[in-house]
Amino acid sequence: MSVSENWSRLRARADAAAQRAGRRPEDVIILAVSKTFSASVVREAYDDGLRAFGENYMQEAIAKMDELPADIEWHMVGHLQTNKARQAAGRFALIHSLDSVHLAEALDKQAAKQAVRQKVLLQVNIADEDSKFGFEPVQVADAAGEVAELEHLELRGLMTIGPLANDSKDIRWVFRELRGLRDKVQTQFPGLSLAELSMGMTGDFETAIEEGATLIRVGRAIFGERHTG
Repeated sequence: MSVSENWSRLRARADAAAQRAGRRPEDVIILAVSKTFSASVVREAYDDGLRAFGENYMQEAIAKMDELPADIEWHMVGHLQTNKARQAAGRFALIHSLDSVHLAEALDKQAAKQAVRQKVLLQVNIADEDSKFGFEPVQVADAAGEVAELEHLELRGLMTIGPLANDSKDIRWVFRELRGLRDKVQTQFPGLSLAELSMGMTGDFETAIEEGATLIRVGRAIFGERHTG
């Protein structure tokens, strides 16, 4: 299928999941995760109306930014090393993968130099997987408090990556836990606006939407199988 056909099918599935949960479909943003796909493929998706794209690697993201239309909304969804903070600050509409206070401080410093306020999400390792980055759930409230003190960062919510599972029942709890954690932290810090929950990918996005995702990160369902070299 073409990108256009894939996008149409994906949007219909996402809308149906939102409606099942009694939510408005327009409250769920679909990020087209375009890592490993060329700028020409992203352009095809852009021509089909997509405007929000997620990238995992800084160098690849910057190359595409320089080549593609300026009205694309870029999101950093992959692990961000502290030494890439200078390149990241101010380049992305939202950084989903803030996984340490040290990285937050580096981003804040670089955002200050550019006189911008960088929107971020705290990445949380809900399932406690060794292969995943992110704060432990018990660390999130303290981390949110520290990030809230940084003048040039704007904390907008939480992100998680669900474990691989063959059945949505085996992963639903992860999304439910993230939503509950967000609600708890929001109560603790009423001055923050933690509206965003970034959770759900190609294999589990419908479950994530049913559990409150406001941003889903989908690559394969839009672009097809990835080209890994």
